[in-house]
Amino acid sequence: MIFSEKTYSNKSKLVDFSSEWCLPCMNNTEYFYEVSLNWQSDRKGIIESPALNKTIDIGSSQEFPNGKKGQRSLEHLFVAAVNSCLMTTFLSVAENSELEFLSFDSTAIGKIDIVDGKYLISEITLKPIVIISNQQNKERTERLLQKSEYNCLIANSTKSKILFNPEVKIK
Repeated sequence: MIFSEKTYSNKSKLVDFSSEWCLPCMNNTEYFYEVSLNWQSDRKGIIESPALNKTIDIGSSQEFPNGKKGQRSLEHLFVAAVNSCLMTTFLSVAENSELEFLSFDSTAIGKIDIVDGKYLISEITLKPIVIISNQQNKERTERLLQKSEYNCLIANSTKSKILFNPEVKIK
C-alpha cells in the first residue's frame, strides 16, 4: 500500500495533526549542526563534528570517475539521513501516542538522475516495516507511520520526491 507520493516542496497537508500526536515542543526555534571535512587523498575525506565521538570516512561512489567500490559515499549518507529521520520521527510519534510495537525496520533507495542538466537524487523510496502484536492497532499504526513521514525533518528539507511504501505486519 502506498500512502503518499509527493515532492516535499509542494507538500500539502494530508492529515489532521491536532489529535493523538503533535510535534514535541522544542526549547529554541533555531539549531546549528557543525560538520568539518578534511580531504585525505584521491577522492576520500573524513567528516567530523564536535558533537560526534567518531569520524566518518567519505568519498566518491564507484559510479563516478575515480570512485571506489565499497566506499561510503555522500549519496549513501544522504539517503541514510532521510531513512534515519523517518525512524526517529516514528519512534517519537509512537512514544507520544503510546503505541506498542515489536520492531521497526526500513529500507531506503535513492535514485540519481540528470534533471535540468544536473545530477541529483531525484527520488527516495522509503519502505518501513513495523511489526505489531495486535491486529486492532494496524490502522492506527498506519496512520502514525503516515504522520511520521509527513513530519520527517530531513525529507521535508530536500527537493527529492519521496515515495512512501510502509507495511504493517502482525506477529
